[in-house]
Amino acid sequence: MATSDRNPERGDYDTSYSIAVRRFHRKHGLIPPVVEDQDVQLRRCIKQLARREKDMDKYLYLAGLRNNNTHLFYRLVTKHIKDIAPLIYTPTVGDACLQWSHNYVQPEGMYLSYADKGHVASVLHNWPQHVEITVVTDGSRILGLGDLGINGMGIPVGKLALYIGCAGIRPEATLPLMLDLGTGNKELREDPLYMGSRREKGSAEEEQEFLDEVMIALNEKWPGIVVQFEDFKNPFPALERYQQKYTCFNDDIQGTGAVVLAGIINAVKKSGVPVKDQRAVFMGAGSAGVGVAKQIVEFFMREGLTEDQARQCFWLVDTKGLVANDRGDKLAEHKVYFSRSDNGGKQYRNLAEVVDYVKPTILMGLSTIGGIFAPDLLTKMAQWNERPIIFPLSNPSANSECTFEDAVKYTNGKALFASGSPFAPVVYEGRTLHAGQGNNMYVFPGIGLGTILSKATVVTQSMIYASAEALSTALSPSETAQDWLYPEVARIRDVSVIVAMGVIRAAEEAGVTRETRIKGMKDEELEQWVRSKMYDPHEETRRVEEEVMSFVNDVAAKGQVNGAHL
Repeated sequence: MATSDRNPERGDYDTSYSIAVRRFHRKHGLIPPVVEDQDVQLRRCIKQLARREKDMDKYLYLAGLRNNNTHLFYRLVTKHIKDIAPLIYTPTVGDACLQWSHNYVQPEGMYLSYADKGHVASVLHNWPQHVEITVVTDGSRILGLGDLGINGMGIPVGKLALYIGCAGIRPEATLPLMLDLGTGNKELREDPLYMGSRREKGSAEEEQEFLDEVMIALNEKWPGIVVQFEDFKNPFPALERYQQKYTCFNDDIQGTGAVVLAGIINAVKKSGVPVKDQRAVFMGAGSAGVGVAKQIVEFFMREGLTEDQARQCFWLVDTKGLVANDRGDKLAEHKVYFSRSDNGGKQYRNLAEVVDYVKPTILMGLSTIGGIFAPDLLTKMAQWNERPIIFPLSNPSANSECTFEDAVKYTNGKALFASGSPFAPVVYEGRTLHAGQGNNMYVFPGIGLGTILSKATVVTQSMIYASAEALSTALSPSETAQDWLYPEVARIRDVSVIVAMGVIRAAEEAGVTRETRIKGMKDEELEQWVRSKMYDPHEETRRVEEEVMSFVNDVAAKGQVNGAHL
């Protein structure tokens, strides 16, 4: 610790610090004089949250806490992850994004405007800290809410809070990044409080040129930085353009695919239906839906099917009905892979018709159309299958294709269920049933951690698949016995370790690692090493105390300062 750097990072007004540390950091007198126990701090936070009735008010309180007392915020997150995660990310983050410009109080993250084209690198130099991972969005497709422009900044902020809380990436090593390329949302452009540029959304060519400059600048300033793309309206071009050149991945496509795949691996085992006999109907054929389906295709292939056999297990439905070669419209490029040619010239115009035609074993929803899995469809799923697999994955909860309660009720408790948003437990015939939540937070923190620690040059498809495979093994014996498809959220940091280890091993096998220390490590050694690298907010007070005292003693020994004055 250099003598000239006596100011801690922003947001380090922690009342658990000793008076000596406060004096050293020049915070003495700027916070109340009591030196608090961390449990007391957390009790105060819980009490303050309880006083706020609306989730949006709780979100704003937590945002203030994150900026003013970073380590306390993450102690709260890690201690109460199941209750806090829905407040700092989905579903509450959707409302936060809708109101971002209206609720703006303090800077969070970095905004790169199209007006910065040509000097992006100089703007990035304003960021004061070394960054290991960034979440980047242009706000053009936020959750199921559409184009929100720079109001979508809530997504990178919330996502990185989960990287930190769930996987122990240090707060100062993260960068929420918003690309302001304009917005196609006329209402926003005309809103006097909107804080983004008033230009129309740029063309695909303009976006590509700008993103090229951003990726070059990011990697010049922070070589090897992990870039996670999020909520781009068309996420495929950037992923295809950069995934072999930079360390990057897209959570909408790859993360969603991985977390759903983990649930499907466990659900298929529990269903008792062989992979070759699975029939999956997807309501939603956008980038997320296709990404998920392709991940499951890889699983089916690893279970012995050819690629063509695996692909034929999927029927995708969009707003025009079954995606088929002879439907008469020009299909988006990403839909062509799953387009059917065996429909005999008949067109199936809606989900109900497709379900009756296919009689699926798996019903998957990525449509953002709330309630489209109607009671009669759920009942049919239970008639055709002993254990129907039903995954309504759209966020927020209002957009979920069905509720957990309806899935239980109309399948007579038979459904193997996972959703994108959380649902409360349901009591059925004397048993308390718990909804699986196929939340990306089970995988993306571990993917990021494993990629950072292995110093991977790229994020390979094998690393993404390994994250899903690792997650599917993370269930405890009691969770398996209760038919859970995903682990208890309270164990998320342990789960992230398992996922990170899977990612690291896959990176090693692919030959893309630069971290030499992991070579030859046994699993037990690797686990210990991964845990030792994770940020632990509960240990941060002790770490800072020891660091300050060590510095003071070193300086005092050299006769430069009297430690008693601190």
